Amino acid sequence: MHRFEFASAQQIIFGAGTAAELGSHAAGLGNRALLVVGSGSVPLEGLLQDLSDHRLDVQVFRVSHEPTLDVITRGVDFARNTQRDLVIGFGGGSVMDSAKAIGVLLANPGSLLDYLEVVGPGRPLTQPGCPVICLPTTAGTGAEVTRNAVLAVPERRVKVSMRGRFLLPTLAIVDPLLTVSAPPAVTAASGMDALVQNLEAYVSAAHNPLTDGISCAGLVQAAACLLPAFLNGGDVAAREGMAQASLFGGISLANAGLGAVHGLAGVLGGFYEGAPHGALCGRLLPAVMRANLQALAREGEGSFYLERYREIARILSGEQQADPQDGVAWAEELLQELALPKLREMGARREEFPEIAAKAQEASSMKKNPVRLSTAVLVRILEEAF
Repeated sequence: MHRFEFASAQQIIFGAGTAAELGSHAAGLGNRALLVVGSGSVPLEGLLQDLSDHRLDVQVFRVSHEPTLDVITRGVDFARNTQRDLVIGFGGGSVMDSAKAIGVLLANPGSLLDYLEVVGPGRPLTQPGCPVICLPTTAGTGAEVTRNAVLAVPERRVKVSMRGRFLLPTLAIVDPLLTVSAPPAVTAASGMDALVQNLEAYVSAAHNPLTDGISCAGLVQAAACLLPAFLNGGDVAAREGMAQASLFGGISLANAGLGAVHGLAGVLGGFYEGAPHGALCGRLLPAVMRANLQALAREGEGSFYLERYREIARILSGEQQADPQDGVAWAEELLQELALPKLREMGARREEFPEIAAKAQEASSMKKNPVRLSTAVLVRILEEAF
């Protein structure tokens, strides 16, 4: 028996059409809302009318790309100057992370930099922020239920996180219908992020009995629904399955952590601005699985994590007699069907791989990988995905 903790958003509402309930819930949490949105194609008119009908004063703040320190600082200043007492994030992971960061900084002293790891002292957040509601419009990051916000620092070529329990949203409303308009490339990349998050949480060194069940359920949904959602965006059943996979992945990673795929993908995203995080995760997945299996095999066939990879292979392939290598083959075939770009197509440069691998060794996700991988092995993974 080992000690574990579990935390998520205060309330989660899931189901088709639940976005229409936003106004009634928001009215009980605040009067002056900051609506953080992206530049996507999901229309805002119905959302704004719903909030207006419930007598909320709304100001819109747009986040057109991955949030930077400047974007979040401007958002906090705007929210303070307009006396916002509620923040709503309506969009993908970047939008929801922005909303969470703005909401918590409204109540904590000092600057954003004070609370960031790597580029700042990483001070702990000590005060709960104003209420935050998240509505995802993509199925991938699970940011509506995570306790961190990922921010880009382009001048340092890194992505960094603000972390803490006060970043957990007050309410997550997950309406699969909001994801129907996501184009195929976004569906593929974000969907691979969800699949990998569930997979890595299941084999994380910090897994626990609660996350085991949730991550397995998420992996089942991602395996069955990602390709159908990619091939037919109007397949509501597939969209619902992927929304569940994303939600379950977010819950699992927030409590069990991730692994080498995300350890490498986070560093790559900082080096190559604009490279889609989910596409990076998908492209790295088979090579990381193969490297982990090789390292685990040295511990013998009875290895606990080898058995977990065997179960993953059964879920992915649908074959009860599958062995762990069948899971790798399934992932490689899915990459082809989703037409995910290789690392070179996302701007990666082979000569920078040793530096990327060395930085990835320090990533928090790498520390939860089921087996330690050397820097040389991480370089080999990058080469395979190149």
